[in-house]
Amino acid sequence: MVNFILPLAAVLIWSANVIVNKLAVGHIFPAEIAFLRWFAAGLILTPFALPKLWRARRDFVPHMAQYATLGVLGMALYQGIAYSAAHYTSATNMGIILALLPLTTLGLAVMLLGDALSAGALAGGLLSIGGVLLVVSHGSWLHLADQGIGVGDAMMVVAMLAYALYCVLLRKWRLSLAPLPSLYAQIMFAVIALLPFYLISEKAGVSLDNLPELAFAAIPVSIVAPFIWMIGVARIGPRRATVVINLVPIFTALIAAFGLGEHLAVYHLVGGTLILMGVALGENWHLPIRKAREPSPPVTDKLGSVR
Repeated sequence: MVNFILPLAAVLIWSANVIVNKLAVGHIFPAEIAFLRWFAAGLILTPFALPKLWRARRDFVPHMAQYATLGVLGMALYQGIAYSAAHYTSATNMGIILALLPLTTLGLAVMLLGDALSAGALAGGLLSIGGVLLVVSHGSWLHLADQGIGVGDAMMVVAMLAYALYCVLLRKWRLSLAPLPSLYAQIMFAVIALLPFYLISEKAGVSLDNLPELAFAAIPVSIVAPFIWMIGVARIGPRRATVVINLVPIFTALIAAFGLGEHLAVYHLVGGTLILMGVALGENWHLPIRKAREPSPPVTDKLGSVR
């Protein structure tokens, strides 16, 4: 049980961050907090991570484009879109939509990496999609047909897809940098990608009103949570860690209900349950529908190095 404390703490921080996204509305603009958050995290990490990145430059330079892609997807796009989505939807909806992440990652791995397609993944995907549609339709299919999916919910789906693609590419490329310089490199590319949007967007400026949200996003969410999560996964293993991360929508809904006064409707409970059931099916029912694609043999150059 002690080994679960660190991953649980990381999940609590990430769940609370969805609430912070909502609290930041009206205090700081989305492009502003997205940029300043990673800029501050990068400054804090520079004394510790930059020397390590410099020593590992031979491993880093050939893969700069891949680190840039990861930084744009996992940090710039995911968080930037999520901050914008918070203006148009509830924290509860955001947390429930994020619950699709493990199953979406599984589906993208089937398409992009050639992973085996299982009956659980297919059935779980259909069940989870039904759960999300129930939430975004406010429990009424007529409402969905008449109004469509809300802008905020649609943006959160796009943000979730960006992060799922990040997870798949991280696994596909298996880059060799240690966690700290890898995180630092991705942060630097995210800062570069977000800078133009920060420069052209409206600015509220850092003040006592928005400093707590900015500090929470920069330190616990951007630095503390990733590191304690990595330590926790090393201790309990990836499969058990997946079970822990599925608690995000539950924690988010509870924090939103008590901290923001958001109303928990029956459709939230039913939709969230359907999504979690779908994720459980995807992770535990491994009856193959399509076998995994055989990996291609590595291509070698004249010196015999793999490329």
